[in-house]
Amino acid sequence: MTLTIWSDFACPYCYIGETRLQNAIRDLGLEDQVNIDFRAFELNPDAPKEVEGPTPERFAMKYRLPLEAAKEQIEQISQLGRDLGIDFNYMTTQYSNTRDAHRLMKLAEAKYDRETVGRLNEALFQAYFVENLVLADHKVLLDKAVGVGMNEAEVKEVLESDKYDDEVRFDEREAMMRGVRGVPYIIFNGDFAVPGAMTEDGFKSALRRELKKQEEVAASTDNTAAERPHQCGPDGCQLL
Repeated sequence: MTLTIWSDFACPYCYIGETRLQNAIRDLGLEDQVNIDFRAFELNPDAPKEVEGPTPERFAMKYRLPLEAAKEQIEQISQLGRDLGIDFNYMTTQYSNTRDAHRLMKLAEAKYDRETVGRLNEALFQAYFVENLVLADHKVLLDKAVGVGMNEAEVKEVLESDKYDDEVRFDEREAMMRGVRGVPYIIFNGDFAVPGAMTEDGFKSALRRELKKQEEVAASTDNTAAERPHQCGPDGCQLL
């Protein structure tokens, strides 16, 4: 089963949703049956590389809320993360451009195994929401990449160039064509879309649904093969 996930490392519900999804996969014992294809989606492609102002003020301005109301909502979101065992510190995040973080993921996907890709994805979310590091900082990105087993020289080459920028833009164009307006956005096996961070039980239901569908397709294929459908080819026709 393949899950295609559009997300951004500065998106709290992406981290929460992906953690719930991973928990659901583990609880169902599907670790070896599910392949995750990570796709880039920048919440703000024009975000500066330098941090501009604290998160509560930015949140209040974006959603047109009084500052205290913004802080309450940020704390509520953080608690959702803490309920999953994450030391979630949304209030003190340092928002910046995430393009280079996404390019780094593309390097991992192109040259490393899926375990390394998954570790990097988790490390980048932790860097932002747990450690409150600046994801536009190349030293931060280099440290996280090397920490999950990526080659230092290779990572530096990507960060010091625009390599994999086209791949990031491709992901975002595809999201636009699919009508994706928010993340996380997850597609199960190319046809069943889940917009948003569902509960763990919701993800389990979606995973079971896809497993059942796969089993039905496999059974149908087996029955069809057993019936030997009548057809003609270069070597003649099958007889009744």
